[in-house]
Amino acid sequence: QLQLVESGGGLVQPGGSLRLSCTGSGRPLKYYTIGWFRQAPGKEREGVSCINAGGGHIEYGNSAEGRFTVTRDNAKNEAYLQMDSLKSEDTAIYFCGASPVPSSHERCGFYQYAYESWGQGTQVTVSS
Repeated sequence: QLQLVESGGGLVQPGGSLRLSCTGSGRPLKYYTIGWFRQAPGKEREGVSCINAGGGHIEYGNSAEGRFTVTRDNAKNEAYLQMDSLKSEDTAIYFCGASPVPSSHERCGFYQYAYESWGQGTQVTVSS
């Protein structure tokens, strides 16, 4: 069974950067699409970015486009979310999810029910 652990969250000033990591164990991440989601207090969980199993297809949510970069290293069983130019509205708990796919070319998306494994989340707080 795949288990995921997020790390790299913290407190950062507006305009700053953070790099989140999602580390998998129990199964190779190369068989999964990875999605990054976030949930702010009082709001629904929203899709931030996703990357397909092979790394060839990437999507970004409107809030992340142009500021965030998703990557993965299947050899290390990890995925990453580089977040730059952070804003106060980026404050949330960030989760990574894994969706099993039959092919490394399968496109990724933000349909949350497709993601079978989730990490516990890492808090990102953007504040001066």
